[in-house]
Amino acid sequence: MHRNMAGRIGRVTITSSVALAAVLVLPLAPSMGATGSDAPPPVTIEASSATDAAGSVFQAGTFDYLVSPDYTGIAQIRTVIQAAAREDVPGSVQGLGTFNDLSGELVIHQGVAYRVGLSGTPQPVPQQRLTPFAQAVAFVPQSNRVVPANTTCAELETIINDMVGTTSGMVAVRVRGVFRDLVTRSVPRQSEPFPPLTDVVANQTVFELGSQRAVLVGFRQGPNLAGVGAPGLHLHGITTDLTAGGHVLSCRVGSVHIAVQQVSNVVVAAGDVNE
Repeated sequence: MHRNMAGRIGRVTITSSVALAAVLVLPLAPSMGATGSDAPPPVTIEASSATDAAGSVFQAGTFDYLVSPDYTGIAQIRTVIQAAAREDVPGSVQGLGTFNDLSGELVIHQGVAYRVGLSGTPQPVPQQRLTPFAQAVAFVPQSNRVVPANTTCAELETIINDMVGTTSGMVAVRVRGVFRDLVTRSVPRQSEPFPPLTDVVANQTVFELGSQRAVLVGFRQGPNLAGVGAPGLHLHGITTDLTAGGHVLSCRVGSVHIAVQQVSNVVVAAGDVNE
């Protein structure tokens, strides 16, 4: 089943189309080093095939859609990954999201999609699985630095904002190394009528992973993109031995590097992009 979906992005409302993805191209942030007060370029809308989004952050659904609440899948995961992929940097696609009916946490690392369910163990998934919300990018870092030991995950957003010189727009993020006190979660599959996301999270399964070598991937979203993705810093992760992962709740870093890519566009496909 595919529902009509309307997601409000800034001042623009997008509505699903059946045969062709409704693609919203959002020029986002000023160049690296610009101040947070700089306004992003105007928003434009265009109808396009999903694969035209390669090189940008490609997104199926919106966070507003998810919290409406509606957890019905609207796109195949492979659509998101293929749209984000770039031939000049193969295997670079990373991202996050969830699955149809909110059945676990989606982690995309090096072009591979993993599902972290209630067992807490990442499992590669068939890319025809449906998602109501996913974000992916061909990650080409523009800046990286060592994170001071004992920095918490809550403090990473300030570091990211300092690295890109702005609090606006969307920034792709990768954090990898040895973490202390890493805590993740997953949520159970939901059925209609869908409960609010806050109720789902209240019943989350929490994984206290302790010290782990892991990679965390995700996005820092500025306030000028309210409703597009989760506000602030949103990270999902997997351990390097693929024994644990999920949506990151908290952490304290040991020996960790952070890399960022300030993206120029977010392309949102709203509707049936499974053709």
